Amino acid sequence: MTIIHRNALVPYSAADMYALVADVPSYPQFLPWCSMASAEPLTEDEIQASIEISHGKVRKSFATLNRMNKDQGIEMHLLDGPFSFLEGRWRFESLNGEGCKVSLDMDFEFSNLIMKMLIGAKFTEIANTLVDAFCARATKVYGSC
Repeated sequence: MTIIHRNALVPYSAADMYALVADVPSYPQFLPWCSMASAEPLTEDEIQASIEISHGKVRKSFATLNRMNKDQGIEMHLLDGPFSFLEGRWRFESLNGEGCKVSLDMDFEFSNLIMKMLIGAKFTEIANTLVDAFCARATKVYGSC
């Protein structure tokens, strides 16, 4: 199993960073590996997020159940895709009006060796750089502080 832990201190509010990560349909606009993304509301605080990863000629989709804790965090649990296991958690911790700490913890295992060989390295790279990608997006959307 691959386990990823990443975090960053940013000059934006927890609410601002939460809004960027929660806006799943906008992912293809700034994540070059994401060719499709959608979010279907299930309950007041849950969505089904679907994302398609493109790597060369390989395209793989997966879906997660995301539990949304407004302005504080998002928990992700695998519903469907090329994984035998996938769980993740975003956390947005306010730093007393001086920005926030953004954290991502992700654990995943591919369903078989072929899938791991096809997209394993790319997905690990994606997971390792996701926090940085959202920090860069925040600068573009909210401006530099």
